[in-house]
Amino acid sequence: MKIITKPDEGEYASYTIMYIGLLPNDGFVLKHLSYNANKLVEFIQSLPAEKLTYRYAENKWTIKEILVHIIDDERIYVYRALRYARNDKINLPGFEQDDYTLNSFANERDMKSILDEFRSVRDSTIAFFNGLDDKVLKRTGIADGNKMSVRAAAYHIAGHELHHINIIKEKYL
Repeated sequence: MKIITKPDEGEYASYTIMYIGLLPNDGFVLKHLSYNANKLVEFIQSLPAEKLTYRYAENKWTIKEILVHIIDDERIYVYRALRYARNDKINLPGFEQDDYTLNSFANERDMKSILDEFRSVRDSTIAFFNGLDDKVLKRTGIADGNKMSVRAAAYHIAGHELHHINIIKEKYL
């Protein structure tokens, strides 16, 4: 798999360090995406069914909702990376994650279908980044007023997943 070095400060919005900072500076973000996807699926499959729709507090997302949120976020960040890689300079819109989650109807979905969708999206994400020419990885674009490079989007996706898995382990189990 392609080596993608960790983005430098200034290639991402300051708030995303909470995600990007969870990954080592080894250049193997695509391997981490693959490995972590396998670990996530194993972890979720090990949970009792009743935990998947549990809320640790009022108005907090369930595990199913978190997983669909991870999928939605990954799709959006890959789309942004595609636009930036193709040198698109249009300021892209943001998205309201709570509205997306509310309208995902994740709790009514079968867990197998969520995990199948997650796997498909992740495989597509890895294929996309693996196929990029090295000279586009530092290209940047703007979304919701925030600058981000193509490679920062890859690290955001990987770290965002880890962030939510950590929350599940801390608050839901």
